[in-house]
Amino acid sequence: MVFVKSPDDKTLILNLNPSTTTLQALSLHIQRNYLIPISQQRLYLSPRLLSTPGNGAILLSHLGVAPNSTLTLHVPFLGGMQAPVAPKGRLEFLSTKPPPNYVAGLGRGATGFTTRSDIGPARAAPDLPDRSAAAIGAAGPAGVGRGRGKGPGEEDEEEENEEKGYDENQKFDEFEGNDAGLFASAEYDDEDKEADAVWEAIDKRMDSRRKDRREARLKEEIEKYRASNPKITEQFADLKRKLYTLSTEEWDSIPEIGDYSLRNKKKRFESFVPVPDTLLEKARQEKEHVSALDPKSRAAVVDPKGYLTDLKSMKITSDAEVSDINKARLLLKSVTQTNPKHPHGWIAAARLEEVAGKLQAAQQLIKKGCEECPKSEDVWLEACRLASHVDAKAVIARGVKAIPNSVKLWMQAAKLEQDDVNKSRVLRKGLEHIPDSVRLWKAVVELANEEDARLLLQRAVECCPLHVELWLALARLETYENAKKVLNKAREKLPKEPAIWITAAKLEEANGNTAMVGKIIERGIRALQREGLEIDREMWMKEAEASERAGSVATCQAIIHNTIEVGVEEEDRKRTWVADAEECKKRGSIETARAIYAHALTVFLTKKSIWLKAAQLEKATAPGNLWTHCFVKQLLTYHTLRFCG
Repeated sequence: MVFVKSPDDKTLILNLNPSTTTLQALSLHIQRNYLIPISQQRLYLSPRLLSTPGNGAILLSHLGVAPNSTLTLHVPFLGGMQAPVAPKGRLEFLSTKPPPNYVAGLGRGATGFTTRSDIGPARAAPDLPDRSAAAIGAAGPAGVGRGRGKGPGEEDEEEENEEKGYDENQKFDEFEGNDAGLFASAEYDDEDKEADAVWEAIDKRMDSRRKDRREARLKEEIEKYRASNPKITEQFADLKRKLYTLSTEEWDSIPEIGDYSLRNKKKRFESFVPVPDTLLEKARQEKEHVSALDPKSRAAVVDPKGYLTDLKSMKITSDAEVSDINKARLLLKSVTQTNPKHPHGWIAAARLEEVAGKLQAAQQLIKKGCEECPKSEDVWLEACRLASHVDAKAVIARGVKAIPNSVKLWMQAAKLEQDDVNKSRVLRKGLEHIPDSVRLWKAVVELANEEDARLLLQRAVECCPLHVELWLALARLETYENAKKVLNKAREKLPKEPAIWITAAKLEEANGNTAMVGKIIERGIRALQREGLEIDREMWMKEAEASERAGSVATCQAIIHNTIEVGVEEEDRKRTWVADAEECKKRGSIETARAIYAHALTVFLTKKSIWLKAAQLEKATAPGNLWTHCFVKQLLTYHTLRFCG
């Protein structure tokens, strides 16, 4: 298939194969189908002409025609020339000069106008050579004018310019001067560089010589300009200097300038509407005086002697404080408007109104803060504090509904209840939402009886298995056998907690198994050391004193016996143990001090000072038991004579 573009911009589609069709066959096909003679056909492939004499028998493919190629068909126009037409005569008035002030079209109602092209540019045009026919005819000889060829000397002049490398008639460059044309092809060598440096030095020298005169002239011009155009401050400078002579009365007598603009003098439209009855009733209630007391005031007894003292203690807000409150109010209003999701801004604004004595405004602000920051528990707590006792429950109910996982809100809701049953009900409702809250479990256990507390603690240790206080509280409420099971489970959950081992020792001591107390403490210390826990000697001594205060003397002695030597150097044992015992004695922990001295005497049996300290402890704690003191002294004397004699 071959495409042929006809002279009338139409595309002819010829179903021919260029590999088997000759150029002659293509021309015959065009003549037969489109009635264009072969003699008038001019076929082109791109810019190349195909229909030339001798190409008729050549295949189209040999001429470069491929399938789907587009050929261009040209048809020459044939015919004679048109007879010459005589030109019409030019009207005479068209070549004459128009009369002055003539405006074309003015007679038919047209209005003339002038444009920038009629006026011309603002600057005067350069003097250009006259290009009129008369000037041209006068400037050159006959036969030399527009459209003429080059003269006999112009070709030689152009050849000379080409040899020079520049044109002498070139326009002067105001940035580069003539150097751009004269020396454009020259090389810039060291001599040129040196010459430029010399001229630059000369220019600097001349400029420095003229600098003083130039600056003086510039200063003189500035002074003349300032003298002719003074500033407003300079015009009134002399009057301002005289102001110091004015007295205080003259200053006060200067009138204040007001606003005399017409904008403020213009009367504005004022509309009047009837006042509603509710507003009038509210105004009447605010102005009326009530002589009766409310029930709450009648319940309290008025102290007639201290009544005047209470009146004197009332705070009266001064003008300065009112101004500060107004400034703070504006500042906090800007904070709440620019960042309404910031809860502390609402809280601060509400507390400011509370300090100013506007409790209702404070309640409105904190209410809006609750709407803007519903997920902030601080805002809800502040709203509950500012609300009345009746409205506080409703406020805290909305708070726990918005933040059901807030422990503070549930605790506040329980605090608002009067009886323990309702408090327990609120706390249990909170535990449904926060079952892992130790604070809620402790609060609800404190309100329950012993049996309910045991059941609650069983559930609490399941929800909070890593809190040792719940395990220990459950162990105290269980029986002996169940308490041991509870402590064993607690030890599995909390292997690094020493309080569990101490509680187990107290449990055995309370049930008469004093022999197991020391073993439990010793086993517990080894287990804690296997878990990587460092044995803190001071902490264990505090636990020993706590056990003594709880009545577990055997546990106290076992703790002292197993931890008194931890972290103490061998040469410092005597001094450290005596100091520990004296400190315990000062704090009233007599059994702990006695246990320390007992262990020290097993190590330092022959030390006289330790025996004296132990005797003084016994004398101070049991002054009536003189036989004990005499025995201690005799024993001390016996050992002293034995080891010294």
